[in-house]
Amino acid sequence: MSSWYDGQRPLTLAILAMGGEGGGVLADWVVAVAEQAGYFAQTTSVPGVAQRTGSTVYYVELFPPTPVGTESREAAGTRRTEPILSVFPTPGEVDVVIASELMEAGRAVQRGFATPDRTTLITSTHRVYSINERMALGDGRVDNEALLSAARTGSKRLISAEFMAMAEDARSVISAALFGALAGSGALPFTREQFERPIRDFGKGVDQSLKAFAGGFAAAARPADPSRTSQPVELTLTPRPLSAQERKAREEKRRNEIAATDPGALVGRKLRPLAADVADLPAAARSMILHGLVRTAVYQNPAYARRYLERVGKFAAVDPDTDGAARLTTEGARHLALWMCYQDTIQVAQQKIRQHRMSRIRAEARAEPDQLIQVREYLHPQIDEITDTLPTWLGATLRRSTAFQRLVRKVTHKGMIVNTSSITGNTALSVMARMRPLRPRSLRFVREQAAIEEWMARALSVAAVDADLACEIVECQRVLKGYGATYEHGSDSFAELMSAAEELAGKPDAAGRLARLQAAALADEDGRTLATELGVTTGL
Repeated sequence: MSSWYDGQRPLTLAILAMGGEGGGVLADWVVAVAEQAGYFAQTTSVPGVAQRTGSTVYYVELFPPTPVGTESREAAGTRRTEPILSVFPTPGEVDVVIASELMEAGRAVQRGFATPDRTTLITSTHRVYSINERMALGDGRVDNEALLSAARTGSKRLISAEFMAMAEDARSVISAALFGALAGSGALPFTREQFERPIRDFGKGVDQSLKAFAGGFAAAARPADPSRTSQPVELTLTPRPLSAQERKAREEKRRNEIAATDPGALVGRKLRPLAADVADLPAAARSMILHGLVRTAVYQNPAYARRYLERVGKFAAVDPDTDGAARLTTEGARHLALWMCYQDTIQVAQQKIRQHRMSRIRAEARAEPDQLIQVREYLHPQIDEITDTLPTWLGATLRRSTAFQRLVRKVTHKGMIVNTSSITGNTALSVMARMRPLRPRSLRFVREQAAIEEWMARALSVAAVDADLACEIVECQRVLKGYGATYEHGSDSFAELMSAAEELAGKPDAAGRLARLQAAALADEDGRTLATELGVTTGL
């Protein structure tokens, strides 16, 4: 072995982790292992912007001790007693990259930290969606398979597993599981016992950390699957609008997953008479319709679910492919359920106080049965959200009232904090949730039902001559989402799409052109992309 002054390079590691995942502890453990083995070790970190808009990069360099039998450093003609180590990773010069999440692995490849000639890439395959993915009006998620394919291509060796699930099962943190994967990979010249020693010395959650470590170690030591190979791909981390073909493929996959669910388990006693009527509708759409029945009944009541079923029946009556995929009926059932269950203050309150939600929060917080927890909701109600919940005449009057607008702004401009787990907070939300019987007389309910009927009429009127265009008209409902300014922008885009659909009816490739307009409407909130595409697609 050459001594450090003969030009030997250090072992280099880059750890990409988000806040709260223990990336700093993981880096310290690696340093502790190396120093106990006589190595020179150094760790530095470059923090990200926020927990999900950027991650912290921890960089570790390890330099082996001078081998026994070599000349002393002084005898070699140097006064330096320690090597100079770098404080940040250099693209193309990183031996091991550890990513706490699949997108972080993609970033490592994109930034050149992981390279196919040198790097062992260890990544958890779970996803924590980035801000750009969450903000996208459409489906902005980066495809997991594309990320994994790029990780395989961009590394010498890829070790990927659900390390987060291992950590949660052990009631530990992901850093312990990733540390075990590093030990099991054999990328560093230390024994398992040497790796475990810093965990024991850490003194906190030792048993849980060791359990997570063991899971990560076993996953990394498992032989790689030779069938999991891929061709080089160009990794694009910026979400892009899906093409019509990609969207249809994803919807088909989702429908197959839904169809695997036992439909009988979806409906309760009050809905069984309605569920029986579903048998008269196209087979390919039945699972979707049953889900819609449950959703609308929970949202309002069985009578509202019957209204939903009657509307779906109108789509089935004009569907030209009832014995096949029945796309018009299936998509009609899906988007009807989404629109009929629009989000209002009653729905928000109902979701906040669900027992299942409170149980999930306790489980995520790992609260013991005798421990108390507090759940605080950060709310910022707008004027429209308040008036839309009121009876039509009162809501319309208050919406026009300048004095009422000033009052609401004064009370809510800084937002509101409601303690759902307190008697006062839970009671307030429960009272709001129990206002469901008043919803059919609310300002927004009346407005939404009229819009739904108009949308359906437009789709049904063209179904006989152009079923594909009718399906695209149905799917235009995708742009209606969110609340406040987002909902307003979506409503404006929806109106533009409906006008374009009327203009395109009877023209060649009308369905494809409307699909492109949908993608444009979901590309941004200000409507610039849609305005440009409207000029190209319709000549308007």
